Amino acid sequence: MIGRKEQKKLMNGFLDKKKSAFLAVTGRRRVGKTYLIDEVYDNHLCLRITGIQDADIQTQIYNFTQKIAEYSKLPIVTPPNNWQEVFSLLKIYLGSLPKTKKQVIFIDELPWIATKRSGFIQLLAHLWNDYLSKEKHFILVVCGSATSWITEKIVNDKGGFHNRLDQAIQLKPFTLKETKDFLMKKEIKLTDQAITEIYMVMGGIPYYLDQIKKGESVRQIIARLCFAENGILKNEYVNLYKALFENSDNHEAIVAALATSQSGLTRIQIISKSKVKEGGPYTRAINDLLVSGFVEEVLPYGRSKRGALYRLIDEYSVFYHKFITKNKKKGKEIWATLHQSQQYKIWTGYAFENLCQRHIDEIKNVLGISSVYTEHYSFNSKTDGSTQSNYQIDLIIDRKDDCINLCECKFHNGEFTITKEYAAKLRNRKQAFIESTKTKKTVFNTLITNHGVKENEHFLDVIDVSFTVSDLMKG
Repeated sequence: MIGRKEQKKLMNGFLDKKKSAFLAVTGRRRVGKTYLIDEVYDNHLCLRITGIQDADIQTQIYNFTQKIAEYSKLPIVTPPNNWQEVFSLLKIYLGSLPKTKKQVIFIDELPWIATKRSGFIQLLAHLWNDYLSKEKHFILVVCGSATSWITEKIVNDKGGFHNRLDQAIQLKPFTLKETKDFLMKKEIKLTDQAITEIYMVMGGIPYYLDQIKKGESVRQIIARLCFAENGILKNEYVNLYKALFENSDNHEAIVAALATSQSGLTRIQIISKSKVKEGGPYTRAINDLLVSGFVEEVLPYGRSKRGALYRLIDEYSVFYHKFITKNKKKGKEIWATLHQSQQYKIWTGYAFENLCQRHIDEIKNVLGISSVYTEHYSFNSKTDGSTQSNYQIDLIIDRKDDCINLCECKFHNGEFTITKEYAAKLRNRKQAFIESTKTKKTVFNTLITNHGVKENEHFLDVIDVSFTVSDLMKG
């Protein structure tokens, strides 16, 4: 298995403990939650049940009952009519299991089963509190793509599950390095530049990456997956948010609004563009998107939370709105044209900035400051009393060792060259930042590129630190 070392270590640790454990695993759709749980606990599963999306209670009850019959290898003489009867049946089955090894109960897509007024979540809490937790040989694992639901109903529950959870594990997309390792394990050999472009389109989502075929170029991969008639990413968006959130129209409206802005939108701007009702509907939807990792809150440097910007950081969602949704009926050949367009060039700039912001830990490692506490921000100047022109800094790394990195992220077709004019822009921007923020810290102009930079006189004059995306893929 690629990556997931910390998560595997945590999960394996519960196999050795002399008490029962309750785990919740969350993460974006297609991120590999089920695969991880199956991989770690495969030899200990005594029950594995997956909820059915949009099914009624009777269908869920039948599905659950059949799984109990399958694992117990006993026929169900009298099928249960309600969840109380299902849990009675479940407890009888669990009581028949040997206590000499850990027995793992894995409930996948719990939010689909535990619908409103079904009573399922209360009965599950009772099973844990009244029986499972009093034994020493059970591990209860609940899982769901609806991270916000799991967080509210399980992690932060004030009822039956209050303070009962032993471990919450949130699975994030692969990093660039993990993406490279994943593809290499599949014997798919692509350049770092190619991997970078793929990541900018679909992020580090294992299921998407698993669709890549050996021997295809990046252009072929994107054309087939995103624009071909049966391309997995052409139609993925239709169910992406519906599978995660109740009343997902609000979530999709906010995502569509955020997709129009590279630097992000304020709360007021989102409400205006999305037409989502201010108050409860907006607050619930934006919080869901934040907790689930689709949207990031970015605080402008030196300003309070009231000035926060919200950015769409899910790579696939951004790409879908920029290219796929408008070109669904044009076939995979359209990508050759789009790839040469100005729209593509603008998108690569934004997508590369997003990639860098996704890899703060890797950037810190390259800078040699992994152990230094940092915070990252954006900055947008509208004069601020300075005589300098308006300017924007997409990534600022503010360090506790009294230094600041002003990061310039440049995606270019080849080796990037700093001209006299560009050098002046960076020099002036750095000085304007120091003046407007009144910082006393040492400020470094930091350049991150995909193909490297020519070390001419202008580079030597204004750049303090420079590295490439390949450096972010190193261990």
